[in-house]
Formats: sequence, C-alpha cells, structure tokens
Amino acid sequence: MAQAHGENLKQAMDTLRAHKLRSALTVFGVVLGVSVIMLVAALITGFDQAIQEDIKQYGADTAFISRWDQGPHNNTRPLEERLRKPLTLEDAEALKAVCPAVKNVTVYINWWEKPHTIRTKSGEVTGIDYRGVQPNFGEVYANAATLSGRFLSEGDDLHRGKVVMLGENVAPVLFPGVSAVGKDVMIDGEDFQVVGVVEKPKGGFGTDDEDRRVLIPYNTFRKIYPGAYENNIRLQAYPNMLDQAVDQATEVLRRRRNVPYNAKNNFSIETAEMQVQEFHNIVGMVAIATVVLSSIGLLIGGVGVMNIMLVSVTERTREIGVRKAIGAKRSDITWQFLLEAMTLTGAGGVIALILVNGLVLLIRLTLEWKGSVPLWAAAAGFIVSVGIGLIFGVWPAMKAAKLDPVEALRYE
Repeated sequence: MAQAHGENLKQAMDTLRAHKLRSALTVFGVVLGVSVIMLVAALITGFDQAIQEDIKQYGADTAFISRWDQGPHNNTRPLEERLRKPLTLEDAEALKAVCPAVKNVTVYINWWEKPHTIRTKSGEVTGIDYRGVQPNFGEVYANAATLSGRFLSEGDDLHRGKVVMLGENVAPVLFPGVSAVGKDVMIDGEDFQVVGVVEKPKGGFGTDDEDRRVLIPYNTFRKIYPGAYENNIRLQAYPNMLDQAVDQATEVLRRRRNVPYNAKNNFSIETAEMQVQEFHNIVGMVAIATVVLSSIGLLIGGVGVMNIMLVSVTERTREIGVRKAIGAKRSDITWQFLLEAMTLTGAGGVIALILVNGLVLLIRLTLEWKGSVPLWAAAAGFIVSVGIGLIFGVWPAMKAAKLDPVEALRYE
C-alpha cells in the first residue's frame, strides 16, 4: 500500500511539472488564503512580544489611576465622565497611607490646553510631553531611568525649583554634540536649568519612537500653571500583590469620592495585564475577520482545484481504463487523484510559507520589528492547504474511480 501511494505521489509530481502554468493558476487562491493566515499570525505574534516588553517597561506590579476611562480625552466622552471631579494629591497620599499592599505611589500632572515648546539658541522642540512629576516618579515608572545627570529631588519639588529633565531625543536637538546637563532652556517663556536626561523607553507596544518627555518638579508645574488640575496616579504594589493593591485602592477611592455601593467607579484603574487582555480581545476579532477573508480565498482555490482535477480526469480517461484493465482497484484510482489534488494544494502551502517568511524577514530588517511566523501557524497553513486538496479532490477522484474500463479504453 505504501509503495502504491509512493508511486501515486511521484506521478502527481510529474503531472504538476508537466502543467506548470495551469498548476500555478489553480493554487493561487490557496496561496493567497494560507498566506493571509500565516501573515496575520506573524503580526499578532510580533505585537504580543512587543506588548510583553511594554509590561516590563512600565512595570508588571504597577497600576495607573485616572479620572478618565480609556479613550481620547475630549468632548466625545459621555457627560457623566466629563463631570467627574479630578483626582487629587490627597487621594494619592491616602492610598499610600491606607493600603497595605501598596509599596509606593507617585503623582504627575500635565496640562493639554495648549501645545508646549522648549527652546534654546541651538534649536527648539514643539509638541513635548510636558509633565510635573514627583521625585519618586523614576522609582515607580520603570521607563524613567536617568541616562545622565540626576533625577529631580525632594528639594527641587519643595522649593519649586526651575530645573528640568529632558527626554533622550529632546536633549540632542537642543544641545547638539554636547551634554545638556547644566545648560539653560526656555519652556513657554520660563527659564529652567537642565539637571538630567531621561533614558528613552525601549521598544514596546504603544511606545513612541521619539522620547519627547520634559519633566519638571510637580510643585513647580502647579506654580506655573495654576489652572492645571489633571492629576494622574501610579501605584506600585509589593511583589505578587498587585490584585490586592488594586482592590484596596478601588475601595479607598470609592469611599473618598463618595461612590454609592451599587454605582460604577467614577475613575479608572488599569494594570498592564488589563491592557494585555484588551489587546487580546482586539486580536481575537482580527483573527475572526482573517479566517473569514482567508476562507474566501481558500474556497476559490478549492473550486479551482476541483475543476482542474475534473479536466485531468477527462484528459486521462484512457489511462484510467488501462490501469483498471491491468488490475487497478477503485481505491487505487481514488487515491491516485486524491494524492494529486493534495500535492497540488500542498505545493501552494509551501509557496505561501516561503513568501510569508520572506515578507516577514523584510519587515524585520526594515522596521526593526521582532515578529516571526510561529511554528503552529506554519503547520496549520500547510495542513489546511493539504486539507483543501483532500476535500475538493474527492468528487473528481470518485468520478475517476467509477469509470467503466471498457468505455474508458474506447475514449479518444
């Protein structure tokens, strides 16, 4: 039996080589459908790796608290959300004092009412990520390491010092070729002295290629912008106690913000794991859409395979009659044409795998992206392609097997 299948497979390969153009056109739909599946799997894998890196950058044991739910902070938000009162510095202090699972809490404030600009004689940067931060900001945020100089101190914040830390991409624009530490800059007309440079966050999901952060002491920011009120809180939990910290913080804030027991929170509290789950939910919808789209291509490819195999049966009617006349069974004829169909679509799966791997490699080299075609996707793509040949090759194979040998031998 194995020898017979081997001969059938060899004959199938000979048939493909004899009709190269026809075979290529036939499997185009299979190549397209399988390529889409593997390419989307590679993209999802790459994004998943990036978001896992993002968790490490922002700290897996931290949670972010804001008065806003996720989404853009604009007038399209529901009225209830826009009427929420801002978080306060006292809220953050209460979390640190009351919640036993909370190790550290930091607050930063920003003001998006207008774009901010930082400039020197050598250059300027507009659209900066301008924040007033507390001295422990670098301890809680894993992506705020000091590259050079020092971080903002308690004294800077207490005395409302005019000192600033620049993002790694901001410093060389303002001070090309020299260290920024100790130099003077002007932000929105206010003079500051640079005391340090913040290291750019390493690549991760949702991080920008440019680090436009400009950090000044929290109380200095409040002094310059008395109308700024949008406090954001970041808490750091003790190891393996993030869930408890979130529960405790939620209870404290609900009590402080007078939220009724049966009402939803009038603030949001998110962890990196929550963001990962939301990402996976989006990925799930993308995967469903991908399956639908690729199924159309596979269906087209399958119909093409069935049609070409029916043509092949007609062309080789006399050959089938000869094989039956010398003792070939129906099962032999059936497997001959099934293997030919499966070989045809399997070749399409191999072509798709080569094309997608080449495309992914090109993307990795040009965009410094870490995605790759996962082994399960490659295996699934090949199995699906062979399965298409098996399913759509059944009818032509059965038609060939049912031919009467006498009539087949008469066929010209």
